[in-house]
Amino acid sequence: MLTIALSKGRILDDTLPLLAEAGIVPAENPEKSRKLIIPTTRDDVQLLIVRATDVPTYVEHGAADLGVAGKDVLMEYGGQLYEPLDLNIARCKLMTAGKVGAPEPKGRLRVATKFVNIARRYYAEQGRQVEVIKLYGSMELAPLVGLADKIIDVVDTGNTLRANGLEPQELIATISSRLVVNKASMKMKHAELDTLITALRQAVEARA
Repeated sequence: MLTIALSKGRILDDTLPLLAEAGIVPAENPEKSRKLIIPTTRDDVQLLIVRATDVPTYVEHGAADLGVAGKDVLMEYGGQLYEPLDLNIARCKLMTAGKVGAPEPKGRLRVATKFVNIARRYYAEQGRQVEVIKLYGSMELAPLVGLADKIIDVVDTGNTLRANGLEPQELIATISSRLVVNKASMKMKHAELDTLITALRQAVEARA
């Protein structure tokens, strides 16, 4: 049995057509089903529906053989995973943002984000002293109410930033969703995984 960890939302919507081209179709709609383990049209493949930020954890610890996660989630997580394929889906940018026209603050910079590890690494590489404030949502509020000078967040169109008087500033990384594989599974189930990865690679290349 191969177990694939996926998260609901945009990544799931974009991944299902690629899996279908590899002959894997959920037996029921993951977006509507309350089940967290979903069988597929292949007896040897099942899907796990988990939170996006938990996909790397399930895969690294072997609860799933492989999974699909955004590069932002993988950069924040760290960990020991194979990343054999960029699926080139759910594309966006990880950026800093701040109030439009605001001068660079003097002294220690305060940055609000859910990407705490990325933020610390990014500013450490610049040699800047920062205070990182962890938030789980509504990042745009932080500079408006004086909680932080800047935020680090995923930017798609930038409309939410502009609607709240903020502007994207520095690009940290270009993000897309990646296929990740458990290291032990890659050894123990190499033939099955290699076949699936090849089928997904062909599906991705056919769209290029």
